[in-house]
Amino acid sequence: MIRKSARQALSAKQAVLVNIAAVAAAIAASMMIMLFMRMNPLTVYGKIITGSLGSAYRFRETVNKAIPLTVLSLGTGIAFKMKFWNIGAEGQFYMGAFGATWAVMLFPQMPAPVLIPLMTAFGFAFGGLFALIPAALKIKWGASETLVTLMLNYIAQKWVGYLQYGPWRDPKGNGFPRIARFDSNAILPNVFGIHIGWIITIILAVLLFFLLSKTKFGYEVSVIGESLETAKYAGINVRRTMIIAVIISGGLCGLAGMMQASAIENSLTDNMSNGLGFTAVITTWLSQLNPLVMIAVSFLFSMLLQGGSFLQSSMQIPASMAQILQGIIIFFVLGSEFFVRFKISFSKRTVPKKNTDKPLSDGGIQK
Repeated sequence: MIRKSARQALSAKQAVLVNIAAVAAAIAASMMIMLFMRMNPLTVYGKIITGSLGSAYRFRETVNKAIPLTVLSLGTGIAFKMKFWNIGAEGQFYMGAFGATWAVMLFPQMPAPVLIPLMTAFGFAFGGLFALIPAALKIKWGASETLVTLMLNYIAQKWVGYLQYGPWRDPKGNGFPRIARFDSNAILPNVFGIHIGWIITIILAVLLFFLLSKTKFGYEVSVIGESLETAKYAGINVRRTMIIAVIISGGLCGLAGMMQASAIENSLTDNMSNGLGFTAVITTWLSQLNPLVMIAVSFLFSMLLQGGSFLQSSMQIPASMAQILQGIIIFFVLGSEFFVRFKISFSKRTVPKKNTDKPLSDGGIQK
């Protein structure tokens, strides 16, 4: 018989090994799919590496994708730490980009040393306030934050689309529905050929790691995530801690949108995310909610994204192959959570012997 039983809490090292095994299984499964499609898996993976790291330009593009993905993962991670399932990083990303763009429109002539911090503040504030909506609904009426944050993604993106095709449409766009591009005073500067967001991302990861592991607030977030009743018994102000954590979560996602709008798009568009907010859910789980590990995991996933684009041009393979690999990875990673929580054991089923004794007519028993 196959038996399922609860497993004792795994150590951090064991949990990492389980995730590594899940990723290895995902790669093996993806290789089988490639073989079924008559592709050489080694060639495909080689092209992904070449397409993401094979030149200075490709490496720069990979880092440009890793920056917002890492910051989105940081934002998602602090909410997940509290078991507040924020699936709305995509929407908070767009609201942060919207806030930054609004700051540019309000103060177009402001010098860069003042305007860029103002854009940062607007991006963080709009992302955080947008994330506060599902938190308020959960606190007040117990609404599912998973559904609310998911639906808010579409509201945010459609709002940006409305601005792009409506009130903020650039009259000088030659008929194209676009918002006017930022001037140089609203664009993040470059450091070593890559915009300064990579330095900001590293600083944010270190600060968040310190916040979650070395402060009272981080301890309160962890306790709420482990047990809401224990948190209340310990005297933790659950409502206040949840509100602060969710605002930080949404604010970081909004900050990712601000950096993408300023440094990469130099404007605001309704397709600037390309699903990074949803990809952040995968990278957050794979990193075991560790902010420092998120940097490495996000970079690896950015290699998949950039390498997938290279596959399309070099091997005439649809770029969706990289998305298939992402989907397989998240399937195996989520499946591995079962083995983190439970263990499987095998045992022989004992079948009781049948009673073959027959009664005799005189009351005795025949053996």
